[in-house]
Amino acid sequence: MADLLWDDVKCFFDPDLMGSLPDVRVPDASVEDWQAVLDLVAEKDWKCQYYEGETVLPVPRAEAVLSRPADAECPDLRVWPTPDVLAIFRLHADDEVDFDVDLRELQGQERLDVFCGFLREIGRRLGKSVLMDPEGDYGHPVLGFDVEADRVVLLADPQVR
Repeated sequence: MADLLWDDVKCFFDPDLMGSLPDVRVPDASVEDWQAVLDLVAEKDWKCQYYEGETVLPVPRAEAVLSRPADAECPDLRVWPTPDVLAIFRLHADDEVDFDVDLRELQGQERLDVFCGFLREIGRRLGKSVLMDPEGDYGHPVLGFDVEADRVVLLADPQVR
């Protein structure tokens, strides 16, 4: 059974309302949590590419990435849980796992199910909430993986047009 139904949440996937790149995050994270995410990507065999600037490199250990100088370029890890859904992890702080998704890629029930499954995998691995905020509206999550419920739930009322 689906965590969320498209008809109930499609407003949260409207790029005009939410911004096309909402922020998805795991607050109160650690270097160990980042490493657990990197390990999960490898275990699930999700296609990924690690970038420092424009250079593609092998995926390093989280500790190595997160101990880079503060003025170093922010590396990112692009992960495709399915060929048509991309998540871009920004490895800039050890206290929060964060990534972007493109809402234009997350239209319809099938893609919503992929996205919810991705959040569930991360949340279960870390034993922590995974929250999605509208682009530019940090700290006001509209949905996320709830550890207690063991599923993705709504955290805000859907907007009706």
